[in-house]
Amino acid sequence: MPLIWLRVALVCYAAGLLYALVAFTRTSERLTKVVLHSSYLGMVFHLVSLTESAVQSGQLATVSIHNSESLLAFLIMVVFMLAYLIYKTTTPGIVIFPLVFLLTFIAATGQQPLVFASVAVKHGWLAVHVLMIFTGYAALFLSFGASILYLLQERALKSKSASGLFARLPSLQVIDDIGYRSLMVGFPFMTLGLIAGSVVAEATYGRIDFLDPKILLSVLMWAVYLLMVFTRLNAGWRGRRAAMLASAAFVTAIVAWIANYFSAMHRFIAS
Repeated sequence: MPLIWLRVALVCYAAGLLYALVAFTRTSERLTKVVLHSSYLGMVFHLVSLTESAVQSGQLATVSIHNSESLLAFLIMVVFMLAYLIYKTTTPGIVIFPLVFLLTFIAATGQQPLVFASVAVKHGWLAVHVLMIFTGYAALFLSFGASILYLLQERALKSKSASGLFARLPSLQVIDDIGYRSLMVGFPFMTLGLIAGSVVAEATYGRIDFLDPKILLSVLMWAVYLLMVFTRLNAGWRGRRAAMLASAAFVTAIVAWIANYFSAMHRFIAS
């Protein structure tokens, strides 16, 4: 049943994918409302899937999902919807909706759930680690989505071709503010997640192997995240430079995520 609910959520998220595909040519208030309602419904089914998986396995939802991509997709939607409630714009969905659809699709087509290879799955610290890290990822991806919109809108304004989608985008200040707030919310979660992961590694292996690809890339991703926060707060970076740095952080995060499948200490496997 959890997999069935996840696939129902995938169908609901397909409306968001359609929105992203047609947004550059046309959009309407009706389409936006349909996408929002469909996304809300998809999140409900998604949450049911995660909850049922937790009940069946007898473990916390954060460590007993069909696979890691499912939880990440759900958290990205949560962060996106929180941003929508504040700014009343769905335009970051142009980047977010396809990403959520892809992650959910990967999770919904899997034959077996993915779990952590480590026996530390029963430790409460691991649940904290997973939830915090994934929330940090979700906020970072929203910041990346806002950055892409900023670069597109800036280019359209400079070329004086702000028509179609670009005419409906919020101001550069609003887009930049979405990226900034997402960054400031996500960084503490990412930091706490890495600390919790260190506790789990020490308890499970008695050491932290910083040469392990996942751990090394996670530290690098955190360093880039820290650089983004520093340049925002102290160097006063805004706009284009901040958007470019957010894009670099997104690429680093993707590489760090892929390392989950090659790490010796931190690997996802089929159960």
